[in-house]
Amino acid sequence: MSNRKMLAIDLGASSGRGIIGAYNGSTITLDEIHRFPNDPVHAAGGFWWDTLRLLHEIKTAILNATHAGGIETVGIDTWGVDYGYLDKTGNLLSNPYHYRDSRTDNITEHVFKKLPWEELYGVTGIQSMNFNTVYQLAADLRDRPWVVENADKLLFTPDLLGYFLTGEKRSEYTIASTGAVLDAKTRDFAFPMLEKLGIRRDLFCPITEPGAMLGGLLPGVKEETGSNARVINIASHDTASAVLSVPAEGEDFLYISSGTWSLMGIESKDPVISDASRAYGFTNEGGAFGTYRILKNIMGLWLEQESRRQWKREGITVSFDELSAMAMASKPLQSIINPDDELFSPAGDMPGRIREYCRRTGQHVPENMGEIVRCIFESLSLRYRWTAEKLEALTGRKYPVINIVGGGTKEEMLSQFAADASGRVVCAGPVEATALGNISMQLIAAGELSGLQEARSVIRSSFEIKTYQPDTASRAAWDDGYARFLKLIGEN
Repeated sequence: MSNRKMLAIDLGASSGRGIIGAYNGSTITLDEIHRFPNDPVHAAGGFWWDTLRLLHEIKTAILNATHAGGIETVGIDTWGVDYGYLDKTGNLLSNPYHYRDSRTDNITEHVFKKLPWEELYGVTGIQSMNFNTVYQLAADLRDRPWVVENADKLLFTPDLLGYFLTGEKRSEYTIASTGAVLDAKTRDFAFPMLEKLGIRRDLFCPITEPGAMLGGLLPGVKEETGSNARVINIASHDTASAVLSVPAEGEDFLYISSGTWSLMGIESKDPVISDASRAYGFTNEGGAFGTYRILKNIMGLWLEQESRRQWKREGITVSFDELSAMAMASKPLQSIINPDDELFSPAGDMPGRIREYCRRTGQHVPENMGEIVRCIFESLSLRYRWTAEKLEALTGRKYPVINIVGGGTKEEMLSQFAADASGRVVCAGPVEATALGNISMQLIAAGELSGLQEARSVIRSSFEIKTYQPDTASRAAWDDGYARFLKLIGEN
């Protein structure tokens, strides 16, 4: 009987975890052995990741795994787009910027003078968000060219952390695909396009596909951790790992990787790049096994999380379960927002902004926490319906099921609303989608699983998946709400 153990390092925007995945030949079990905060830092007018602290926490996770009996391999997944520069001696030139740093505010105007938006999207297939890697690089060249001039290599966040463990410099495909620097069709860096912006070709390291071996631990890391584990380039963008773990059968399904963001899309064998996909804001990120993730970045549970932080700043501490109960007790579909409005992107007083939006659009202004959260969940669900309909229009295919994976599946009300708003069956789970995708890719690399379909089959057997049927009695109310939503986003 197989008894393989792998370590998933799963780094999110606010916390990180080390999770051991054990495979017995038929099912996967997960054991969290280290959890730590990932607190970005405001300093000297910038907003930065504390990258070397994250490296310390990763080493601690490996050490804990050694004490727990040892692991064979390690895989690291993180958020997308961000990166660090190495100098010629291999040292970090400066802390990597956080993607929410303000230096890229209004950067698109600067970039589009040299590289028109239609051309940028036509090559990369990536929706325009001001924190895309290509925009961050343009901001570096404009605002601190001396850093870029002294840089020898650029590594994306999981590649940078993998380098610190192994000494090997590679650009894993799925993470590199997130920031509008790759040619979607060739699956390699779009050098002719990048050179129009003055971005040096020699900054980038070779692309490697998920499942490739990165290398063994450096001698110093072995000494610190007591481990002989090897590092695998898994699908290192967290959404790529989450999608790999979607327990769907067949090919025609929608997924939502639900957390701080709601990443909603389909899995495709080819990119979908057209005037319509550009207009609708769909992105073509890379997936494992030659796939593409045709998806939309939707402002997800950030809206609730930031609201809760604001209430805490006001001296009110309330759990997510309590907020859900208050929302359920509130009147349905009183107030609707466009969750992707730029008003809701920065940190700060989210409830105040939601009230301001509703006041400005002539709606009922939410009066309490329950009404705020109900507004958030209903608005997200209407955005899911819009996204599903646009994906069907773009591909000419029908997607009757939405698979929701990730931490957002704990919000059962949101899953039910997604079913009700879209008229589609929702299958929710597993919660630990990203870690499972990370572990599954390590098992595939080890030869324990044959590929994507077997991994999904094992995950279906290993974890509970909850099904939500759409409530037909509320269909008319949701249709009315959707008509109001379309008017808000200028489509009606």
